[in-house]
Parts: sequence; C-alpha cells; structure tokens
Amino acid sequence: RYSLTLDPFVALSFAAASTRTLKLGTGIALVPQRDPIVTAKLVASLDQLSGGRFIFAIGGGWNVEEMENHGARYETRFKLLRERVLAMKALWTQEQAEFHGELVNFDPVWLYPKPMQKPHPPVLLGGETDYTVRRVVEFCDGWFPRARAGWEPMSAAARLRQAANSAGRDPATLSITVFNAPADPAALAPYRDAGIA
Repeated sequence: RYSLTLDPFVALSFAAASTRTLKLGTGIALVPQRDPIVTAKLVASLDQLSGGRFIFAIGGGWNVEEMENHGARYETRFKLLRERVLAMKALWTQEQAEFHGELVNFDPVWLYPKPMQKPHPPVLLGGETDYTVRRVVEFCDGWFPRARAGWEPMSAAARLRQAANSAGRDPATLSITVFNAPADPAALAPYRDAGIA
C-alpha cells in the first residue's frame, strides 16, 4: 500500500473539487525531498482552489536511500526542512521574496497565487521527539504526532506548552492534531480534554 501512494497534491485536488467543507491535509509531505519554490506554488494553488481548506503537515523523513535520491542528506534533513519552510513562508507572504540560507538560496522571485489562508496554510510538523517539539515552536504552526502505545494527550499538550513558554512563544498560537487517533469516540475524550484535534 505504501508503494502505491498517490501524489498528495494531485489526490487532494480531486478531494477539493468533490467537497465543500472537508479539511484537506498532507499526512505527511517530506519537505527535504521537495523543491521549495515548486512546493510553495502547489500549496498556495491547492489552498486557493479549496477555498482555504488546506493543512500542510510535513516531516523530515526516515528513508536514507529515498532522500539521497532526491539530493537530501539524512544528517542535514532537518536543517534543510527548516530552511525550506522558512523560504516557503517568505514566498507565501512577500510580494517579492528571496532567501539566503546555508542549504536554500534564491534571489528575488515572485510567487502567485498567494494562499487564501493568511498568512498561509497552517504548517504542522510530524514526529514525537523533544527535537520535534522544539522545531514546532520555532518555525511551525502546529504539531502532528502519532498516537502510539503510551502516548498520553495531556502530557503531550503540556510538553508543547512548556516548550512554547520556554521559547517565548504564545502556546495558543500552536495546535496539536494527532495522526491515527483512536476511532472509538469514548477513547477520544482525553484528546478533547487536552484540546487536541
């Protein structure tokens, strides 16, 4: 099933055209394996065509051979992810954007359309580690952890709040959306109590 996964932007375009209120999101887009200018245009286009319903959930990836085939290095994938996210945010929010980082570098360019959501669609970072939580606080809009054995919603929400407070960021500006949350409505009560989608 994994090897037969469709391109998320093509598949979500079909979903956007067939629905009116459904939120649409990647789960997840491997940003180190995607060109930031092309990806920024895909995200903005999908957000426009869906009427502002797109959620951009991202990750760094784990498959060394796969990412190296895309020109990314395992050891620097999160540095690359960070720079690409910051570059895309510049492209979405500035009339003429440029970015000069260690791994991402481009001179002034225009990117249209701009996303419908302002300043841009929410960027959620997948993962469960403390490193992930710090990255969420630094340059994302939300956290996208997996509900695995032993994962407890209240302590997860407290971890994110503590990291945000330590970095001087308002925790209310960050969301938590759980990947693979329990389907049983009774099991979702602790998620709702913790303010988790």
